[in-house]
Amino acid sequence: MDDLSYQSGYGNTFSSEALPGSLPATQNSPLLCPNSLYAEQISGTSFTSPRNLNLRSWLYRIKPSVTHEPFKPRVKGKSFLLSEFNQCNSSATPTQLRWKPIDIPSSPTDFIDGLFTVCGAGSSFLRHGFAIHMYTANKSMENSAFCSADGDFLVVPQKGRLWITTECGRLQVSPGEIAVLPQGFRFSVDLPDGPSRGYVAEIFGTHFQLPDLGPIGANGLAAPRDFLAPTAWFDESHRPGYTIVQKFGGELFTAKQDFSPFNVVAWHGNYVPYKYDLSKFCPYNTVLFDHSDPSINTVLTAPTDKPGVALLDFVIFPPRWLVAEHTFRPPYYHRNCMSEFMGLIHGGYEAKADGFLPGGSSLHSCMTPHGPDTKTYEATIAQGNEAGPFRIKDTMAFMVEVDFEFLEKKLKPLLGFPLFVLCCVVGVLENSWEDFECDQYNDVLIRVKERFDSK
Repeated sequence: MDDLSYQSGYGNTFSSEALPGSLPATQNSPLLCPNSLYAEQISGTSFTSPRNLNLRSWLYRIKPSVTHEPFKPRVKGKSFLLSEFNQCNSSATPTQLRWKPIDIPSSPTDFIDGLFTVCGAGSSFLRHGFAIHMYTANKSMENSAFCSADGDFLVVPQKGRLWITTECGRLQVSPGEIAVLPQGFRFSVDLPDGPSRGYVAEIFGTHFQLPDLGPIGANGLAAPRDFLAPTAWFDESHRPGYTIVQKFGGELFTAKQDFSPFNVVAWHGNYVPYKYDLSKFCPYNTVLFDHSDPSINTVLTAPTDKPGVALLDFVIFPPRWLVAEHTFRPPYYHRNCMSEFMGLIHGGYEAKADGFLPGGSSLHSCMTPHGPDTKTYEATIAQGNEAGPFRIKDTMAFMVEVDFEFLEKKLKPLLGFPLFVLCCVVGVLENSWEDFECDQYNDVLIRVKERFDSK
């Protein structure tokens, strides 16, 4: 897939043909489509959504998607996915949490079986909320495709490239890039590098868009032209026993068919999968004093009806220069009405001298204090005002900031799942600040630590 061609732009109305002449010339659904194809529309918004927000694409395929057997609950293994968060299946804690990188399983595991929910809030049934998942996998998906009827997937590979085949074409997504797979699109994931790991942010009831730039002006942050959509590619082979795995309400269902869902010969529209290279992001920061808020580095946002409030912002901390004078340059100490989930793709994170590793993650819930660890604070203060311009390099961290209080998927049902147990019992309690003078764990932190130490 190294020689794939893409279409450039964000929010564009694209068109693509794998066979020239396969797109109808003047209408969407003619009586007879060129090359005896079937016309099928996929809608990402209601028909009557405002035109500037309306998302849909027309797919011209060898066989329509509807020709499958009835869906049945998936019986293979047990799903560790959630799309409905409540206190029966999840737990809430204001304690700062940190997860070490999850070991990649030794037994054969594809993207579907290696996908599990860490935390989230809201409900896919109510079409308002989000879920944070992680995946660990070591084999490609075989004769199967996955789709989420619940929401858009924002996929962040941390280890190993992903070759993603979608109904609109193919994407190669490497660590340092992201992919957005919109609600309802079927896709399959191959692993050319073998063992792979990464993060997924899923949003319910809305879609990602570029943030407004405000006083920044017309340019900066993520440039629309750097987003890449696939070009048409199709599989016309007979595929007996092909399995569609659909996530619906957090549950997995399967349906059999005798053809590949990737039989789309041509398509046009603005509801499409896409990818973005995070190294092309143009960051902004202060050039004199004080510390900019992290929202200045938002790549994509999923807005709510409240002005300036996002359901979910995807923010990155890329290589950049720090030049502020007489200023505490690391991220400031903070209590936030929003909640923050962080991950690290490679390198280190400027607010944590150690302990926060690539492939790991942290969670700071609404109004929970957080900030640089002791070593970072002391090293910064020791430099005083003599620190000159400094370039943060060889790093890529990200933050998912949300307008909900997180619920973490309960541990008890997962004690038999080694991936999650490894994640949770090794360093789940973030104790980065225990060495501050006159600042010891309070009783609550001690009890939480003892509880996890006893597991």
